[in-house]
Amino acid sequence: MRGGFQVFDTHAHLGRALHSGRVATKDAMLRAMDAAGIDRTLLIPFPVVEDFRREHDQIGEALRSHPGRFAGAACLNPYIPEHEFRAEVRRCREEYGFRALKFQPQYQGLNPLSERSAFLFETALDNGLVLVCHTGTGAPFALPSLYIHAARRYPSLTIVIGHAGGGIYALESVVAAQVCPNIYIELSTLTPHAVLEVLQHVGSDRLMAGSDLPESLETEISKIEGLPIPDADKRRILWQTPMMVFGD
Repeated sequence: MRGGFQVFDTHAHLGRALHSGRVATKDAMLRAMDAAGIDRTLLIPFPVVEDFRREHDQIGEALRSHPGRFAGAACLNPYIPEHEFRAEVRRCREEYGFRALKFQPQYQGLNPLSERSAFLFETALDNGLVLVCHTGTGAPFALPSLYIHAARRYPSLTIVIGHAGGGIYALESVVAAQVCPNIYIELSTLTPHAVLEVLQHVGSDRLMAGSDLPESLETEISKIEGLPIPDADKRRILWQTPMMVFGD
C-alpha cells in the first residue's frame, strides 16, 4: 500500500528475454514491489524466450511461494502446433492458477482479424483467462482497433488493451473500449494528460495501471496518484478494477 491506496501492477515481466538479454527475477521483483508499496503484480513472461514452459514454471513458483503477491499470465509462441499451445495454457491454469494469457503481436506476428487467430481467443475463453494484448509498437497487428472484432465475437472474453495503444494510438483504445464493454485499458506508457483524456471517455472501472519494466514502476504509479481526479477513481485504477479482472 502507498499513500492510502492498495496497488495492483497489472503488467510486469519475469524471466529471461531472448530478444533483449534482460533478466528479471522473483527476488528483485519483490524488492521493487516492497520499495514502491505495490501489493500485487501480474507476472508475464517476456515475448521471446528460450523455453516458455520453464518461464511459466518460474512464474508458477513465484505464485506458490508468495501467495497473494502475484498473479500469473502465460505467453508463448502462437505458431507452435495448436494442440501444444492449448495444452500449455491449460497446464498453466490448472497447475498454477494463472489468470491471463498474453499476446504480443510485435514479436508474435499473428493477425487478430484472421480466422487463423481464432484459437488464441478461444484458448483464453476456454480456460477462463483474461486476454492481455500488447498494443502500440508492432502495428498494424498491434492496433487497438483490431481487437474490436474478437471482443464482439467472444463477448464473454475479457480483453485488456496493454499500454493503451502506446500513446500514439491511445484514442483507438478509447474507441475500442467505448464500443466493447468487455475491453479494458491498461495505462502504462501514457503521459498524465493522455490518461486524463482517456478518462473523459472511459470510466475508471475499465482502467488499470501497469509498470511493464521495473525502472518504470515508480513513474507509472506516481502518475496515477498525481492526477487531479477523485480518490475513488484512483482507487479503482490502482486496485479495484485490476482485482475485478485478475483477482482470485
